[in-house]
Amino acid sequence: MESSDAIDITLPVDRSLIIEELMNEYGDAIVRLSFTYTNNAAAAEDLTQEIFIKCYEKLPTFNQQASLKTWLFKIAINHCKDHVRSWHFRKVALFDKLLPGQTKPLEDDIISREESNALASAVMKLPIPLREAVYFHYYEELTVKQIAELTNGNANTIKSRLKKARERLRGLTGGYYYEK
Repeated sequence: MESSDAIDITLPVDRSLIIEELMNEYGDAIVRLSFTYTNNAAAAEDLTQEIFIKCYEKLPTFNQQASLKTWLFKIAINHCKDHVRSWHFRKVALFDKLLPGQTKPLEDDIISREESNALASAVMKLPIPLREAVYFHYYEELTVKQIAELTNGNANTIKSRLKKARERLRGLTGGYYYEK
């Protein structure tokens, strides 16, 4: 098959055959597209499965105003954007960015992961202004001045928020939080 646009989808048609052809033709491309949104291979594969399920469910509504390929990619883009905007993705992405994994022996990795999870949980417990300052400073690596400009705040206020955040993080993590 050269292109899914050649697929005859006039009903009645077995939707599973059409989806199977779409998966064979565009499956890898949808995984790559999903990866560009998530930067996570496992999440991209999960999203791809969800996208093809959604296509299967929506196939009867396809009105052939666009090509089947265009329709599939539009569904994929919208699904990926919804995923990236979701609370779960933002929380997981924040944890991953604040606490990047490292290659270590298994015991060190387990201990490090527990500490990282505790720190990430503690960051998520901070009030939004403090969490925002921590996020921009440590994840986005912005300077205090840049954060102040971005948030329409005062540089001294941002410094104060970072100091309060570090103090609270020490308390929330049992004192093992330290700045590197």
